[in-house]
Amino acid sequence: RMEGFGYYTLPMGTEYRGALWDGMFHGQGELRRPTGGAYRALWDRGLPTQGKYTFTDGLEFEVEKWLYCDGYDRRFYTEISSGFKPPGIAQLTNLDPPKIIPKGCYDCGDGFYNPKTRIVVDYKRKFLRNADHDEHEWILRTCRKAWDLTAEEEPKP
Repeated sequence: RMEGFGYYTLPMGTEYRGALWDGMFHGQGELRRPTGGAYRALWDRGLPTQGKYTFTDGLEFEVEKWLYCDGYDRRFYTEISSGFKPPGIAQLTNLDPPKIIPKGCYDCGDGFYNPKTRIVVDYKRKFLRNADHDEHEWILRTCRKAWDLTAEEEPKP
């Protein structure tokens, strides 16, 4: 079994870097998501005892004082940390500029979703998962969709 310090990549691309004991996460270690977020923790026989999740943009999750997107303050984290853009320049996502969504697809937060195939791929177009019915409905209802018309196309009268 794995022991000592090492790297272990899980089937979905998440990577563990840290201490291992008897084949389990044990001691200081970090789980890194393929999309960039990371969970640093102190592990005891495979279970985290203390830890903190940091999103790709540097925002740290806090259970006690979580004020981000709480219903009252709807700013993106980059707007909180860097300020607003000038009037007339919309910021559609936390990433600026936002990722260009492939035609007919949706940006579901960790990648692009194609409603015809019901497949989610990461931003580098690598397979992540098949969406079930609930996720499909949620994405169609809440996520940003690619434009149906591009700037080069002439709108039909």
